Amino acid sequence: MSVEILNYSLSVILIIISFMWIFLIYSLYKSIKFSPRLDVFEKQDHGTPKVSVIIPARNEEHNIGRCLDSLLEQTYENYEIVVINDSSEDKTGDIIAQYAKKHSNIVAVTANPKPDEWMGKNWACMEGYKKASGKLLLFTDADTIHSKNIISLTASHLLSCNLDALTAIPRLNMNNVWPKISFNMLSCMTQAQYSPLQLNDPSKKVGIFFGSFFMLYRKVYEAIGTHESVKSDIIEDGLLGQKTKDMKYKLKIVRGEHLIQASYGSDGSVWDGLNRVIIPTFFKQRKFVIGMFMMTFLLLLFPFLNLGYSSLFILDSLSFQTLFVSSIMASFLILLSATIHAKRLFALKTIHGLLAPIGSTILIFGVINGMIQAIQNPIVAWKKRSIAVCNRIGDEK
Repeated sequence: MSVEILNYSLSVILIIISFMWIFLIYSLYKSIKFSPRLDVFEKQDHGTPKVSVIIPARNEEHNIGRCLDSLLEQTYENYEIVVINDSSEDKTGDIIAQYAKKHSNIVAVTANPKPDEWMGKNWACMEGYKKASGKLLLFTDADTIHSKNIISLTASHLLSCNLDALTAIPRLNMNNVWPKISFNMLSCMTQAQYSPLQLNDPSKKVGIFFGSFFMLYRKVYEAIGTHESVKSDIIEDGLLGQKTKDMKYKLKIVRGEHLIQASYGSDGSVWDGLNRVIIPTFFKQRKFVIGMFMMTFLLLLFPFLNLGYSSLFILDSLSFQTLFVSSIMASFLILLSATIHAKRLFALKTIHGLLAPIGSTILIFGVINGMIQAIQNPIVAWKKRSIAVCNRIGDEK
């Protein structure tokens, strides 16, 4: 009898999970269909204020050339490229210097020694800001590739819609299968909360910048405190976006996957990327991280585990058959959502969506690893730096 009760209880949980996935799939449909796009807006008459593109670069010898090439081909006439060598240990500095010699609109900056209380990228952005002369500031990463009209579109969108800041979601290019399937599942989990439709809702408190691409007025950047206001934070882009929204500036999040590409690294970067978010968040909101872990487990892996369990004993009783059917339903919805995400948001193949159980397992163990590391040895490895996280302060060694 106890097994029967357990099976029916699990079936009820799986039915609830199925309804949650129906809601998430519906949210995904609305996000794909109705989210604003970077190149879709009602253009108004406006000038061409100077844009300073600020690019912090650390150990990016394989990426910085492609990024600069794409920015040098821009159709916008009034812009400069401020690129900062952030204590690189490879040939990044030499490549930047070579480009600056050939192109007068490239401003090469070598970052001064970083103060102890600063994070490296935040310090590099500040060093670039000090050399920038534009009325509009566009922050982007050294591993991005941009369409030829990206500056024109972004500046025109911002000016035509009377915005203070604009950030775009890029296409995330991943080299290996493990990042593809794990971050695809992470997107499945978070898209309802972090879709442009939700983030652009004035009634919602959450506001973020996508660190790989955001433009804002210089005066707005200064009003929110510049990168100095988040100098010791690892997730600086999210906090700057939050400050912008908290201070009632007009911030808009748009889709730009068809216009901007950003790279994501090797297999190990899956763990590093998760740790970069989980470890500092764990210090600030431990209960929240634990709750999110439980929700992630229930939504992503629990149905597949029950499917395996119930299939072994499906002929034994009605309770096992009920559990099997409810597991099939929940698992199918997960695979459907993962496949839509893979094809429509990440431009991946169907197989990457169908590998959802493996991606979910990688993601869940990554969260567990992050929580354990936060307790035992709160060090985040990022861009060949070791970042010691202690409560709300991150010190780089």
